[in-house]
Amino acid sequence: MPAPAGFTWTARADGTVVVTHRGRKAATLRGERAARFTEEVAAGDPQEVMARWTGAYKFGNERAARQHPRNRGRR
Repeated sequence: MPAPAGFTWTARADGTVVVTHRGRKAATLRGERAARFTEEVAAGDPQEVMARWTGAYKFGNERAARQHPRNRGRR
């Protein structure tokens, strides 16, 4: 599975953090959540952290799951 990419984040003067994915707003964090997010970004891989916080990541098995016999009738 490839590593997440395309995420950026901006901290505003009022403490709000805006996370974008490929130029589109993915999340807006305020207060305690914004503070925890900035701590995690500083401590770990920023792309992984932003993908986890926004939920904008794929697991890599979507195409394979579509072809599974259990899912063939569901479209």
